[in-house]
Amino acid sequence: MPSVGTASHPLRVAIIGAGPAGFYAAGHLLGQSDLTVEVDLFDKLPTPHGLVRAGVAPDHQKIKNVTRVFDRIAALPGFRFFGNVCLGEHVTVDDLKRHYHQILYATGAQTDRTLGIPGEDLYGSHSATEFVAWYNGHPEFKDRTFDLAQERVAVIGVGNVAIDVARILCRTPEELERTDIADYALDALRASRVREVFILGRRGPAQAKFTNAEIKELGELEGADVCVPPDEAELDPLSAAELENAPRSVVTNVEIVQAYARRPLSGKPKRLTIRFLVSPVEVLDDGTGH
Repeated sequence: MPSVGTASHPLRVAIIGAGPAGFYAAGHLLGQSDLTVEVDLFDKLPTPHGLVRAGVAPDHQKIKNVTRVFDRIAALPGFRFFGNVCLGEHVTVDDLKRHYHQILYATGAQTDRTLGIPGEDLYGSHSATEFVAWYNGHPEFKDRTFDLAQERVAVIGVGNVAIDVARILCRTPEELERTDIADYALDALRASRVREVFILGRRGPAQAKFTNAEIKELGELEGADVCVPPDEAELDPLSAAELENAPRSVVTNVEIVQAYARRPLSGKPKRLTIRFLVSPVEVLDDGTGH
């Protein structure tokens, strides 16, 4: 029998998960000059690209340009993609072992982080995973419903995902029309009555995890004023000392936040308030389960 990895007996690899990790792994395997490799890439969704398709904000299309790299990998000899295949339902690990020399799992870790507070499961309380997947057209989330008839929304967290969620809620319909947001989500957001969005962070601006570009972009929203309570933008002695040796990006974050604290409101129809040093302890309903 010829050696595995030759033209007559290629190394056959199954990769489970067609997100960035799966594609880059496939590209590396197929790029071996001393080995003939065949890669079959499987995903439970009908389309590839994982969170690049379902997790990147629809108003950040440039980030999605990485899919061009994936397209080049998909065009390599020996590559095949199989969508709508769920491991454990349509095919088993034993099935794959009978047909492949190696199996590579690139399924990611797409799970929600819970707050662990009472009321977290009440109607109207959602994970960012749900909302982001919904407005990005993820087939498993397209039928979710969100109560956009409420005027005030709280987004807990001060990372880029929290900013994405708040920004989408504050975009005007005209801004959203210029994105690749799912049509049904665009229709729902057109009818949205949300007027105030609060981003809530437990620590201060020096510890926030958003990037400079994300926090700066909030100030460019066409239909929403951004504000920060001045006292929450100030650094306590420990944070000020921490900032002295912090990377420039952290210093810039603090500078942008403090600029928002000094900025007067301009009368835009929506308001986005970024709050620091506030910790949620319970989610309450209105007495009717909502």
